[in-house]
This record gives sequence, structure tokens and C-alpha cells, in this order.
Amino acid sequence: MKVVGLTGGSGTGKSTALGVLAEMGAVTIDCDVIYHELLEAGGAMLDDIEARFPGVVVGGKLQRKALGQIVFRDPIALANLNAITHGHVCRVVDEELKALAECGTELVAIEAIALIESGLGERCDVVIGVLAPLEARTQRITAREGIDPDYAKRRIESQKPDVFFRAHCDHIIENDYPSPAAFLEACRGLFEQLALV
Repeated sequence: MKVVGLTGGSGTGKSTALGVLAEMGAVTIDCDVIYHELLEAGGAMLDDIEARFPGVVVGGKLQRKALGQIVFRDPIALANLNAITHGHVCRVVDEELKALAECGTELVAIEAIALIESGLGERCDVVIGVLAPLEARTQRITAREGIDPDYAKRRIESQKPDVFFRAHCDHIIENDYPSPAAFLEACRGLFEQLALV
């Protein structure tokens, strides 16, 4: 089984690239979806977050903006949060990879903003970073999540810079194309060049 990792900051186009791999036949694992499913389910991850950040869970629901106000301004708090969430998400990914290998899946694509920091990159045969200009990322995040641009920029600034992805990824896709269609075509071209499908 070949495992491809997709990573990069918020709003770069990782999910779009993941969609291309899905169209090309890959089974996809979206770590952001897993994270939100774990939050919705309650249980150990939410308990661990509440224990470290008292008051950010109200009525069994994570208050994301309240948590964001804490961690996007405090690198130590962000590192603590990441240690909690990475452990829980990696456990689920490892279970899924084991099941997929057992049923003979040929290609799996994992999308994770913290693919490298969480250790998931070590499960991948190839790691691809998706980068994009700051303004484009800010616009995508604000449109997608209905948050103000300043909050979106703080989120971006709390994430790893482009130089980190350039240093740790096997390949980079720059999402600075004049149209979404051009970006899709660039993704397909790279994936075909790497003989992923």
C-alpha cells in the first residue's frame, strides 16, 4: 500500500489536492474531519482539552473561538493543545491505515496540517506540501468559516511558515495559479509525474 501525505497551512488548498487524489482512486483520510468527529463524540480528547484549558468546554461542546484566543497568542499553550490532539488523531489514523492495508487498498492519501509535527509523515511514502500567498489564504479562511480577517491572520501566523514545509516535504505545490482549474491541473500533473496512480 502506498501512502501519500498532504500538508500545509490553513487555506492553502490541501483539501482541493486531496479531492484530486480521491478522483484518481486514492482512499482519503482527512485529519481535520477526524479531529472534529472526536470533538463531536466527546470522550477522551475533549476531556483532555478541558483538563488543560478549563472553561473552553461548555455543555460538552468545545468553544473554538475561546480556545483560539488562548492558543493563537501563546506558543506554549498551542504546543500543549497540539500534543493532546495529535495523539488522539494519530491513534485513529493508525487504526484506519491498518484496516485499509488488511483489505488490500493500493493508495491512501492523508491530509493533515500537522502531518510532520504529529509524526504522521513517517507513515507516508511521499509527503507533499501545499503553499499559498497569505492574502489568498486569509480570504479562503474568512469565506469558509465566517471569521474576521484579523482572526484568520492570527491563525495563519500561529502555524508553521512556508520554509518549514519546504524543508520537510518531498515535493511542494505552490497554489498561486490564476484560477482554481489551473491549480487542479497542476495537482494532477504532479501526482501523475510521481506515478501515484
